[in-house]
Amino acid sequence: MAQAPVPPPVPAPSRPLNARPTSEDAALIVRSMEAVAPFADKVVSYFYATLFLHNPHLRELFPAAMDHQRDRLFRALLIAAKHVDDQEFLTQYLSNLGRGHRKYGTRSEHYPAVGEALIAALSRYGDGVWDDETEAAWVRAYTTISQTMIDAAAADERVAPAWWEAEVVSLERRTRDIVVLTVRPDQPYPFQAGQYTTLETPWWPRVWRNYSFATAPRPDGLLTFHVKAIPAGWVSTALVHRSQPGDVLRLGPPAGSMVVDHSSAHGLLCLAGGTGIAPIEAIVEDVAAYGIRRRVEVYYGARCREDLYDLETMVRLERQHPWLSLHSVVDTPGEGQGTEPLTDLVRQHGPWQAFDAYLSGPPGLIRSGVDALTGIGIPSHRIRHDFVGDPVEADE
Repeated sequence: MAQAPVPPPVPAPSRPLNARPTSEDAALIVRSMEAVAPFADKVVSYFYATLFLHNPHLRELFPAAMDHQRDRLFRALLIAAKHVDDQEFLTQYLSNLGRGHRKYGTRSEHYPAVGEALIAALSRYGDGVWDDETEAAWVRAYTTISQTMIDAAAADERVAPAWWEAEVVSLERRTRDIVVLTVRPDQPYPFQAGQYTTLETPWWPRVWRNYSFATAPRPDGLLTFHVKAIPAGWVSTALVHRSQPGDVLRLGPPAGSMVVDHSSAHGLLCLAGGTGIAPIEAIVEDVAAYGIRRRVEVYYGARCREDLYDLETMVRLERQHPWLSLHSVVDTPGEGQGTEPLTDLVRQHGPWQAFDAYLSGPPGLIRSGVDALTGIGIPSHRIRHDFVGDPVEADE
């Protein structure tokens, strides 16, 4: 491949290059993103070709097989750039990315090379809309993006390791493709119920996947996850079918915003699909440990009866806590446990205006759940979930 040209940053004539991005910049960025959208695969390929051609030493930071990984970094940059004028979102999103990227070995001196490759790819395929103003807007946005990530990583480095080593201590097989995995980290691991972490296995170096904690923090320091083997899922398949007690995994830092606001007097409405029941169980434990009696309604759904693999645990929790109510549903008619889809069942009950909502499970469930809950009057700022719309942190 011929050497890809890397255009130098061009300042906008109206403002200095290092000025903070504005809504005008956001409009230019969105316009250029729309222009390159039809060529998305080519843009991503050109981005990585440029990055590795000019900086071959960076290739070792990425997994050997790039099939799954190839567009995660690029799309994360696009998500961040699209929200350059949303300071609250940008700070939270980028701080999580900055902390999370420590586990890949990312350092501050790597960011300029990524920015140059990004500008090169966008300018090559942004024909018709790319000009000096647009390029300067992207440079300002990327300057903010990279500095926020660098600052978050530096702050995190002072208080936490880049990753934790964790020994597998037990595996409980619940179905042919679902296990409950418990590990012992090599040092204290701080997290909150409802959060998730990333796991790396020894069989797929530099390939990380998200898994939610299935319990609240425990006195013994053990961490538990529910893992379902996904077709062509490298990490999930390895964890379900290859891992054994004594194996050592790596854990990234905790992340996620699906934590309980204990200052609120609202009830909790929890929707879970499949292994999405894991963080809901952790949230129930957290509410119980806090000692304030709050009404908690859990709706647990699956495609078939077998996928309600942890129903027994939820039934036990319901018996222990009079403030907890459990509703289970199977979407497939004839499987028992009810036949209505989960969101339809929620709509039939209520009212829910005095509840905070927590959603966990497949992307389709979260999307339909958010639509249903906002439609019945729960404000969007009181609906919490993770993963959807975040390709860098999305699970398999």
